[in-house]
Amino acid sequence: MKFSTLFSVASTAALALAAPTTPASALSKRADYCGQWDNQVKGSYTIYNNLWGRDAATSGSQCTGVDGFSGNTVKWHTKWSWAGGDGHVKSYANVVTKTSQKALYNIGSLPSTWSWTYTGSNVVANVAYDLFTGTTATGTKEYEIMIWLSALGGAGPISSTGSAIATVTIAGKQFKLWKGPNAQMTVFSFVAVKPINSFNGDLNEFLVYLRGNQGLPRSQILQSVGAGTEPFTGSNAVFTTTAYTMSEK
Repeated sequence: MKFSTLFSVASTAALALAAPTTPASALSKRADYCGQWDNQVKGSYTIYNNLWGRDAATSGSQCTGVDGFSGNTVKWHTKWSWAGGDGHVKSYANVVTKTSQKALYNIGSLPSTWSWTYTGSNVVANVAYDLFTGTTATGTKEYEIMIWLSALGGAGPISSTGSAIATVTIAGKQFKLWKGPNAQMTVFSFVAVKPINSFNGDLNEFLVYLRGNQGLPRSQILQSVGAGTEPFTGSNAVFTTTAYTMSEK
């Protein structure tokens, strides 16, 4: 997640409606939760509402809920409306996967699948993985690695220059790579050239690229892996993850 947006990328995605389904084997669906830091735990996943930037809005609200959990697959959604504070992220509703917090050079793979839909009016938001690394497992975050599957309504990543520093193909998809500071962290943002509504790939490939080409230290510890949406502004928005998996090997 980020605390400010310095430049924007003009990229939009079609907003298509798809109703989530819940398999018979899934755990019972609970009511949505709307508190700033509310969350639910399902297996190795924690699904957060995470309204960390809500004070930047002049008005708005957001609620998140889990639609199903079976095997290693979780389904969830978040509903929001935010006004004011253009250019500022209001929240990061996301699912975080428990990992072993290894050094990057000890990670074999981080396979993940993610299918999602977005609806709403005048939605400015992203859909993104968010990975943090540091010198220790629980210490200060030093690097943030974001993988934007979509930039809706002109949302854009943190950048020092306003220009991408590279174009790369990873997991069979093309991304523009951006770089900039966020407090004490260096932020790398891979922004998909075209929206990816259904992702299937190894997140470790992004880390390997950064280690080999952008100076990410191999000794950094992977502290956490999240996947969700950062809204800036919009109304009656519904982000639905129809299926999500993530694991570590």
